[in-house]
Amino acid sequence: MRVLLFTGKGGVGKTTVAAATAVRAAASGNRTLVMSTDPAHSLADSFDTQIGEHATPVTDNLWAEQIDAQGRLETNWREIQDYFVQLMNWAGVDTIQAEELSVIPGLDEIFSLIDVKTHVEEGKYDLLVVDCAPTAETLRLLSLPEIMNWYIERIFPVQRRLVRGVRPIVTKMTSLPIAGDRFFAAVERLHHNLDAVHRILTDEKSSTVRLVVNPEKMVIAEARRTYTYLGLFGYRVDAVVVNRIIPEDVTDPYFGKWKDIQAEHLQTVKESFEPVPILTAKLFDREMVGVPLLEDMGHEVYGARRVVDVLFQDHPIRVRRRGRGYVLVMRLPFVSREDMDIHRRGDELYVRVGTYKRNLALPQTLQRLEVRGANFVGDHLEIAFAPTDTATHSAGGEASGTQRT
Repeated sequence: MRVLLFTGKGGVGKTTVAAATAVRAAASGNRTLVMSTDPAHSLADSFDTQIGEHATPVTDNLWAEQIDAQGRLETNWREIQDYFVQLMNWAGVDTIQAEELSVIPGLDEIFSLIDVKTHVEEGKYDLLVVDCAPTAETLRLLSLPEIMNWYIERIFPVQRRLVRGVRPIVTKMTSLPIAGDRFFAAVERLHHNLDAVHRILTDEKSSTVRLVVNPEKMVIAEARRTYTYLGLFGYRVDAVVVNRIIPEDVTDPYFGKWKDIQAEHLQTVKESFEPVPILTAKLFDREMVGVPLLEDMGHEVYGARRVVDVLFQDHPIRVRRRGRGYVLVMRLPFVSREDMDIHRRGDELYVRVGTYKRNLALPQTLQRLEVRGANFVGDHLEIAFAPTDTATHSAGGEASGTQRT
């Protein structure tokens, strides 16, 4: 099943492009579902029809859904939340406050992503189009599965063993609620779901991201940052859609300066993102609402291209052999040394770019080696690993198995 995620700065026309993509795919005979994870849903407005929280027929081969994030939260978090509420009640917090405090910010959004796993496993559709929230929320959303899995895999097993050991003693000494098997089963189920979502969205054969931008300086700057952060977490961008370009046949002098500015920004987009395909859409003389107009929009964006194709093969992270060692290569465009920090601790490599950090569990081949250094080659960061007898510790290397580059 093909999965397409659309994101972009708020107001660039992301939902319209996602809906137009879905309409064009459906018209080509692909059974298509377009779903919105944006808390401020606007898919129904784009199609000019009522859309529910489950797959709603729109036209031939096309369904749409606007996810009820609160409902998904209650379905996936309730058993875990019940224990936290009991714990806070015991500490003197009233139930209403406890229920509010027991919900981690962003959980409602991440449970929306579990619908992606459900649809892929059911196999009812050929294409799933995901209309994501604006870029800042999308980046947080796409990084959450890996971050939460990191905590679940490392902290959860220790806590479970501890609880099993102290439960008989604690229950005799105090009324403190102790987590039971239902709680741990719910955490394990959450871990399984999040891991499946991450594997689906980083699958190079099926899942890609398409960035939607306007030919504006601030929008392009945010798209560049988004492109970098998506690469950091292993997501592949196969196209950039530049929306709302003033058509050449508009000759009114009022738009002359705007056309010149847009031409400069369009050139910036090409220089920034190529060889990723740059798709364009003109500024139409009306709102692109309803299936017929969305068909026009889809034709404008894709031309003769097949919507469901992977338009560009990207490899954000890969490992290759070099002499007696290996090189871990990460695509990190638009990043300077001052913006990032890299260090190794045990069997993990920590990479921080701006405000985002990723913990990479190193494969066994690299675990036996030491970090020799890191350098930028074009827009790729190359981290060298070598055997201990040939490796030299980088300046600033730390003790206790920690190395910093």
